[in-house]
Amino acid sequence: MNRGIRKARRWTPYLTLGLACLVALPSVGCGKKVTAAFEHPPASVTVSTALSHDVPIYLDEIGKNGAFESVTVTPQVAGRITERHFEDGANLQKGQLLFVIDPRPYQAQLDSAQANLAQAKAALELAKIQFARDEELVGTKAISKQDYDTKKNTVDVDQAQVEAAQAALETAKLNLEYCFIHSPIEGRAGARLVDIGNVVQANTTSLLLIQRLDPIYADFTITERDLPNVQKQMTNGNLQAQVRLPSDGADHPRMGKVTFLDNAVQNGTGTVNLRATIPNSDRHFWPGQFVNVRLVLATEKAAVLIPTEATQISQKGPFVYVVKPDQTAELRVVTLGQRQGGNVVVTSGLAAGENVVLTGQLTVVPGSKVKVVPGAAGTPNPGGKSAGDESKARGGQS
Repeated sequence: MNRGIRKARRWTPYLTLGLACLVALPSVGCGKKVTAAFEHPPASVTVSTALSHDVPIYLDEIGKNGAFESVTVTPQVAGRITERHFEDGANLQKGQLLFVIDPRPYQAQLDSAQANLAQAKAALELAKIQFARDEELVGTKAISKQDYDTKKNTVDVDQAQVEAAQAALETAKLNLEYCFIHSPIEGRAGARLVDIGNVVQANTTSLLLIQRLDPIYADFTITERDLPNVQKQMTNGNLQAQVRLPSDGADHPRMGKVTFLDNAVQNGTGTVNLRATIPNSDRHFWPGQFVNVRLVLATEKAAVLIPTEATQISQKGPFVYVVKPDQTAELRVVTLGQRQGGNVVVTSGLAAGENVVLTGQLTVVPGSKVKVVPGAAGTPNPGGKSAGDESKARGGQS
């Protein structure tokens, strides 16, 4: 037992020295210095300066193109098709000959009507001569009053027969003209619906569909919530629509004028039908195509714009990191408006001229230092376009 006590005493100085080293570790460790605290290096970020710019207030809608004029050609007389004077898909002029229906039966009817008219005129002339002769004798009582009245009535009947024959002749002429079917409008022909040799019925058989493509309509709808603003702009007469195909570049929409606003809100959907008329001389748009329609309602003056990618989302809503003059990052909750191409309007929380973090947000700690490095992005381009154009924007938060 005494031996064990002696061994414990032997190790006591070493244990005491070890505890002293542990206590002094933050500042001195057995003669070696230790760093007081670990500091994070500044986050590397790129920034963009918020701009003040006039931007449009708009509605984005989905529409569908429709022909300015659309006519289904049908015959007005029955008969057999003997000629065709166009190619499928051809551009037609108004009055251009399309089909010929066998005119021989109608030519015969015209000849018969002309003969009937001549016969009626001859009968009328004879009746007039006889009446004129008897009219001279009626005062001398050489003829009876009854014979006089009969001759006068014969003249009136023959006059009516001449007029009827004249009407029949005009009808025969029209029927003969209807054998030659012309294009009622200028437009593009579809595929023919009959061939030479087909027998067609009057006002029943469809021959061809013709559609006028220039100008062209873009039909779309808006919600009843947006109706007052649209009505106001239409009253002023300056409501414009930007129309483009989904495959078109966002930089070159076609401008048109809103020419129609329906007179009722649709039951069940709460929407109102509108129509824009767009020039289409190059046949860029085609009937039946879906298009993107943007209604420009007004212009917001001096709006604050930043690139869309500078915005982040948190539980409190959208926010950005603002780089202050002392190179520290401040988390700033903002309210966003409509997108403008690749940019977005900030309606509150940010002033023009402030720098926002564009890339590197994941490494930024609010209140900490940041290191601004050169990047591809600079100030926002108010006229720039991006995929953000495809989003639905109605003036609220993007």
